[in-house]
Amino acid sequence: MLGNLIQQTVNALTIGAVYALIALGYTMVYGVLRMINFAHGEMFMLGAYVAFLLLSMLVGDVGATGAIALTAAFVIAIFLVGVIGVGIERVAYKPLRNSTRLAPMLSSLGVSLSLVTGIQILAGPQPVAFPSFFPAVRYEVLGGTVSAVQIGILIAAFALMFGLHFLVNRSRIGIIVRAVSESRPTAQLLGINVNGAISMVFFVGPLLGAAGGILYASYYGIMTPTMGAVIGLKAFTAAILGGIGSIPGAMLGAFILAFVEVGGTALLPVVTHGVLGTEYRDVLSFAILILVLLVRPAGILGEAVSEESIVYKREF
Repeated sequence: MLGNLIQQTVNALTIGAVYALIALGYTMVYGVLRMINFAHGEMFMLGAYVAFLLLSMLVGDVGATGAIALTAAFVIAIFLVGVIGVGIERVAYKPLRNSTRLAPMLSSLGVSLSLVTGIQILAGPQPVAFPSFFPAVRYEVLGGTVSAVQIGILIAAFALMFGLHFLVNRSRIGIIVRAVSESRPTAQLLGINVNGAISMVFFVGPLLGAAGGILYASYYGIMTPTMGAVIGLKAFTAAILGGIGSIPGAMLGAFILAFVEVGGTALLPVVTHGVLGTEYRDVLSFAILILVLLVRPAGILGEAVSEESIVYKREF
């Protein structure tokens, strides 16, 4: 019993860490521009495909990879996806910045469909086996099994989340981004480069999403052009649950969602005597989204603000 509890807890933490990396991108963009970037899930997908391409170029056979090649592919891939995110913002979102909120949201949907279709044309629609970025080693902990892949994902994800915390709260760039999130006109009057701050958000958000995609594909050993659709929606659910616009809220919501998913799928077959199984995992996630929107639209750590408010408070 204890071993199963430990194993399910580690499973939930692993999935929650991946959700958190993606959810942070959603919440950062919303915190600064009050925009939902529906193409963010495709940054998650692009991370895996770019890393796979780089591994193929570095070592030829992705089945025989070394630690240096894996590390280089990971770092270069997330950086390149971050640059792609900045380019997408300049082309698809910046010209619509002063339009109604619906315009950039529709543009993001168009970008999402374009990226998925482009990858399907270039790489094919079929699933592709993805190499593990961590050794295939398992450890027994009080009767439960913990893999080196899970440990590696947790270490990498928490390192990135700590880096984001330092960037936002302890660096000059973070101060600039927070100033722009409070009031773009005021920040511009104070001489702050608003466009630069927004570009930084669209660099860091996709970078984290790409890292989540690589870790996720490494965990399950597979990648598909549409992998960002459902996972992106789940990360969006996590951001809503924790409080959209709040970075701590995005992380909290991601781990709560993961624990509900893992715990729910483990208990559903037992409680319903096999009537409902693990295939209802996604139903649990989106049921939570509906429930949160009905009961507390602002989320756990979010604050409700009126549309007419001059200054929007955001928790970074």
